[in-house]
Amino acid sequence: MKILTTARTTLTVYASALTLGLTAALASAPVTAQETTTWKVQSHWPGASSSYEDSLVRLKNVIEERTNGRLKLELYESGALFKPTETFNAVSRGILEMGTISPAYAQSKISLAGVASGLPLAFQTPAEAAYFHMAMGFEEMLREEAAEHNVYWATDKVYQTEMVVKEPIKSVEDLKQLKIRSSGALEKFLAEAGAATTYITGAELYSALDSGIVDGAHWGAAQGAYSMSLYEVAKYHVKPALNVAGTDVIIVSQKALDALPEGMQATVKDALKEQFWVRTNEYEHKEKVTLQKAVEEEGVEINTLPQDVQDHMLQAAQKFWDEEAKTSDNAAKAVEMVKEYLKELGRL
Repeated sequence: MKILTTARTTLTVYASALTLGLTAALASAPVTAQETTTWKVQSHWPGASSSYEDSLVRLKNVIEERTNGRLKLELYESGALFKPTETFNAVSRGILEMGTISPAYAQSKISLAGVASGLPLAFQTPAEAAYFHMAMGFEEMLREEAAEHNVYWATDKVYQTEMVVKEPIKSVEDLKQLKIRSSGALEKFLAEAGAATTYITGAELYSALDSGIVDGAHWGAAQGAYSMSLYEVAKYHVKPALNVAGTDVIIVSQKALDALPEGMQATVKDALKEQFWVRTNEYEHKEKVTLQKAVEEEGVEINTLPQDVQDHMLQAAQKFWDEEAKTSDNAAKAVEMVKEYLKELGRL
């Protein structure tokens, strides 16, 4: 009896030790296929932005559905946790598992950010920009630079930025007489082309156009102008686009990604790859629908710039490209890729 009791005691001790060891091992192990993981996601879009719903909520639903709810995204709109300009660092350090940014917010870390934000007058359609990103290797170049900061980079979509003006631009002289609301790199480019530029907040933009403080502006393209009611006071929509670029990016902590099971990692990457094509195509479709609606309901006219105006602006744009190429060896390579591509298309 004593031997039996001792054996039972020994087995109990072994079982307890095994349980403790297994618990410790599970606590330190990567996420398994059965566990549920929640990622915090800081957006640079306000909750009211169409892209917050169309891009971020869409991605959340796709990932949660395809992982059977084992990976959940907890969304925070712009500024809820960090300033938009701080999101890249938060994801890089693993404080946030995922975020969305403009490439410009990562310019101090990613030397290709300026090219990603859009070289003026380089591409004329989202299809051209998408080919540059995905077929010519630019997306992979961005991803390699981001990887140095423990970040997985995935462009959300490529889309155009286009102006609206109160009077049509028919000559270079017309362009030089314009006062245009602009921002960032495009403000520098338009000033180089001879226009007078100024930055005005979105809240003041309508009244500035209405009162004549500015003669034209860009706020996205057709969808942005329509949502801001700019067509009420500026009836001419200018083409070609000032730029077409991947100005919205999804970034993922590599540490968080590596902690997932391999199958789930593949699911996330596949969802991000699909996101690019779905959102690029969807955004372009909505642009065409919105512009047609503006033409029919608001009396908007398409102002296609005369060739001499386009040539003049392209010269200014190329000066900007050459300055951007000086940023790094990678930037120089990317700018050269753009130029070679445009030569193939017969535009240089």
